[in-house]
Amino acid sequence: MVGVWGLPGAANAVYLALYAQQHRGQESAGIAVTDGDDIDSKLGMGLVPDVFSPDDLQRLSLYGTRGAIGHNRYSTSGGSLACNTQPLVEQTVDGSVALAHNGNLVNGEAHRRKFAEAGHLFHTTSDTEVVIHLLASPEQRNAPDPLAATLRRLQGAFSLVLMFPDRIEAARDPWGWRPLVLGELEREGKAFPVVASETVALDVMGAKYVREVEPGEIVTLTDEGVSSRRYADPSDPLAQCIFEHVYFASPASMVFGQNVQTAREQMGEALAREAPVVADWVMPMPDSGRSAANGYAHESGIPYREAIVPNRYVGRTFIKPTQHEREAAVRLKLNVVREIVDGKKLVVVDDSIVRGTTTKLKMNQLREAGAREIHLRISSPPIRHPCYFGVDFASKDQLIANNRSVEEIREFLGVDSLHFLSLKGLLSVAKGNARDYCTGCFSGDYRVDVEHPLTEDVLLREQASMF
Repeated sequence: MVGVWGLPGAANAVYLALYAQQHRGQESAGIAVTDGDDIDSKLGMGLVPDVFSPDDLQRLSLYGTRGAIGHNRYSTSGGSLACNTQPLVEQTVDGSVALAHNGNLVNGEAHRRKFAEAGHLFHTTSDTEVVIHLLASPEQRNAPDPLAATLRRLQGAFSLVLMFPDRIEAARDPWGWRPLVLGELEREGKAFPVVASETVALDVMGAKYVREVEPGEIVTLTDEGVSSRRYADPSDPLAQCIFEHVYFASPASMVFGQNVQTAREQMGEALAREAPVVADWVMPMPDSGRSAANGYAHESGIPYREAIVPNRYVGRTFIKPTQHEREAAVRLKLNVVREIVDGKKLVVVDDSIVRGTTTKLKMNQLREAGAREIHLRISSPPIRHPCYFGVDFASKDQLIANNRSVEEIREFLGVDSLHFLSLKGLLSVAKGNARDYCTGCFSGDYRVDVEHPLTEDVLLREQASMF
């Protein structure tokens, strides 16, 4: 997500920021702009450069004289459908609003059912749309602060950017699951406020980092600058997603006050201390294992080599219709350099294993290329539980680590040894208090009861107690 207020041609800056954050979602993209009276948008399925033509950007830049927001979608609720492309743009009794959401609402379905039973029509299958229905409902509209009243009724992970014709509002859930940062973009002696999911977006736009949006905070971007207010106290403890550092965020970003590249290298170093092995080379599974592999090589003293080479022109492998075609696509996507691996003992480093099928195929390729030994090292614990807060992990029965021991996983993958970084080792790398990180996908310890979310009355009492 990204939002820019007041900058002439803001849509162009938003486009660059979306490009920089393409890793956060590859299914669809959208930009909404305002001229101060109404909101227009361009949405589409696919990657950022495929969705927006030069003519689209010119039109959006000319129309969006006051502000712009953008979103890359990665579906965790509602499926990969064109109707779910964000920002959602709706007309309410109070005027136009555009909304972008990063995260997942565990009580979204309950809100949706309640509104549907009351006769509300939904245009999407996404949990995000309930935010607009709440905001437009009489109970919230009549509150002293409609947005704050709306946010207090949400439970789960939500970093939100909303644009109205006269302002942008950005908010983060009290648990702090997903990152959201505030920045400032200078042009011709003027400073324009911006918000984004990651600091890498600020870097690409040429904006300077100001601070994180705090859990439970709303920041407002207007012609007068930035103002802030609280709608809830921060949760104690927080629930910052540790998987942002393991995989999701860009290595160039600062997330939860820590550089992602440095964190991943430190994970690799911790992995080398936990699971040393005698080998000829340390090599990454591209591209996700590269940072941790560097850390493992540095700590172990084993030379670093890259022998699994990605073909960047191949799309997703899991959508191929037959198993034979899927296997052929994996071989095309990741090629093994036989001259480097033949007869060698290898330490192969990756960030995580979800289903395990692609990993198994790659280990087979290394064997076929003559690898003498394969020692697989994973820079996170086994993923044994689904995520309900914004990472699209498979259902529990599709996770290779569910109800399988590490030895059983090793046998399935066909490697000589396998070690996952311990949860203690992972949290030792994280900046700040370890208890402020959500580890639910590894431990099953969720900060919110996903099967029995708090009732709306209890949630309102707990989150609004400060008021």
